[in-house]
Formats: sequence, C-alpha cells, structure tokens
Amino acid sequence: MDEPIVIVGGGLAGYQSAKEIRRLDGQVPICLISSDGADFYSKPMLSNAFASGKTPDSLILKRASEMASEIGIEVIHERKVDAIHPESREISTGEGRMGYSKLVLALGADPIRLPVEGEMYSVNDLLDYRKFRQALAGKRRIAILGAGLIGCEFANDLLSAGFEVDVFDIASQPLGRLVPPECGEWIMKRMKGVGWHFNASVTRFEEGRVHLADGSSHAADVLLSAVGLVPRTKLALDAGLACGRGIRVNEFLQTSVGDIHAIGDCMEFEGMVLPFVMPIMHASKALASNILGKEMKLAFPPMPVVVKTPLAPTVVCPPKPGLDGAWHTEGGEEGMKSLFLGEEGKMLGFCLCGKAVSEKNALARTLG
Repeated sequence: MDEPIVIVGGGLAGYQSAKEIRRLDGQVPICLISSDGADFYSKPMLSNAFASGKTPDSLILKRASEMASEIGIEVIHERKVDAIHPESREISTGEGRMGYSKLVLALGADPIRLPVEGEMYSVNDLLDYRKFRQALAGKRRIAILGAGLIGCEFANDLLSAGFEVDVFDIASQPLGRLVPPECGEWIMKRMKGVGWHFNASVTRFEEGRVHLADGSSHAADVLLSAVGLVPRTKLALDAGLACGRGIRVNEFLQTSVGDIHAIGDCMEFEGMVLPFVMPIMHASKALASNILGKEMKLAFPPMPVVVKTPLAPTVVCPPKPGLDGAWHTEGGEEGMKSLFLGEEGKMLGFCLCGKAVSEKNALARTLG
C-alpha cells in the first residue's frame, strides 16, 4: 500500500482497530488522527470514577506517544478531519490533504442534548469529566436527567460518594429500554438513597432548582444530562456515505464506499448501533482482516452488559430489536432472574440482578 491506512478517531475503536491491523501485518503503515489529545483511557470508567477517587489524570492509561510506540503507528493529535474525498482517496485537515489506502471511521458519538434551559453538563470524554468534577466542588445536590444505563451508573457513583441524587426520566422505570419492570423495581429498591422521578420532563434549571413540565420543581446544585448518544455521521454524510442512525456498514464493516470502513459508536449494523466495549472488540478483528484482504464476516456472540451499579448488581443481555416474545421473571429480595422467551420457549435475552448475576456466563453460553 503506497498510502497508509488512516484511522480517524482516538478512542477505543480507533486504537483497537490499529492494534488488530498491526497484529496481522507488522509492516503496513497506519496513521491514527484524533481531534483531541489521543491519550488512551477507559471511557466506561467515567461513570463510576468519583466514588473510587479517580481524577481525570489518573484515568489516563497511556499517553498518545506511548500508544504510537507500543503499536507501531503514527498518531496525529489535536487535528480535526474536515472532509473526506472518496474519489481521490484523501481526507482534508487544517494542514491540507492527506491520502489513504483504506479509511477507518471511528468517530464515536455525541451526547443527546435536550431543549432544557440553563446550565447542564454531560460526560462523554475526559474533558467533559474534568469540567463536571470541577462543577461538583462544594456542591451537595445532583440532578441527573435520564435513568438509562449511564444515568443509573452516575447515580450509583455519586450516591456512594456522599451526594444527594435525584434522577428524572420520561420513562416509568430505570433502565426502561433494557430490563423488565420487575427488575427495574428491584434496582430502585436497592438504590433506595436515590430520589426517582418518573414520567417527568425537565424543562429548565435555574437558581438551584430543576423545573418540570407539570409545574413542580426540585432543589439541585448541578444538572447532569445522561439521556443517550447520537452517532457522529456528519463527516460521512458530507462525503456521500449511506447513513441511518449511524454510518451504515455491511457484514465486512464496509460503508457504501468500499475502501471506507466504520466501527464503534458511529457505526450502524443491521439497523443497530452498539455503544459498548464488547462489540468494538469483536468488530475490530473482522475489520482488520477485511482491510488486509482476508474476508471475515462480522458476527456478534451474546454480549451481556454489566451495569456498573454495585448497589444494585445487574447484568443484561437484551433481545435484538423487533423480536417477538415476553419477559418471564422470578426471584425476590436477594436477586431477580428474567428471561426473554420467544416461540416455543426459546431464550432470546436475559436480565440478572443481585445473586442471579452469577448465572451470566452459563446463560450467555445457552443463548449462543
């Protein structure tokens, strides 16, 4: 390859793709470009770092220079890619055009921003976390917008760190898109120090109060938004690549332009976006093989998600969207086990709480 393989994005998806390509080929030139400092850290740790005393700097596992040396790649940081030119196999940055043999888009996702008036924080990267920690200094009452995965993890973390925490969501339970009502109720009871406010729409935050659409309000010093992510697709759309919720890829992780691939939070595969670690780890192996000319179809095994809520241990492996079936739940105070069963009682997903999380591996094997 006369031109390097260029990877756009300095998060887990970008670095893991570089590692897998290098594992298969020790010589091919690889260049990773990141709009930030490209230091490597564990993004999932952001939602449970406060109670464990992790500072923003202590979350950094390796500096960009260390990653470049370790993998054997070029890392260009603090440089934004402005455009993709598929016809000439080039990208544009503030420093001019750069050619590529293959292009990997590992662009990540942005926090969804709801139309709430007033100052509101979100945590999607290390810089966001630094700003949020600074905002917490000397504060006591934290309001969290969103009772999904990240909202519940932040609630657990901040409650364990001694803050007063209120969570607001338009849904009727925590983890509403992932777990059945019985498991949601169990989680609420175990995280009993949290003030849960469901079927609630926040409209503004001012003068130390969160105001709701129904006219009520609640005291709060800081408002954190954790209502989900939206894949970064603008760069791809401007280049004419097919996008839906994310950048669409086929079973070989190719976009609608064959020499351009996508992976991670920005990617859409079979109608799904998968903003988790395990899909990236599996996808990066297939991506590396395909980029180097050895076809490998993308296939995901069952990938249970461990919710980082030590107060209410939970593991969920949700069914694929659109599958017909129903949750069947059993258990009590010490734990809940819920199976999503389809036709003829076939298990299509599961949710485990408390002591039942010990069954994770066995159920994942059965599901597989």
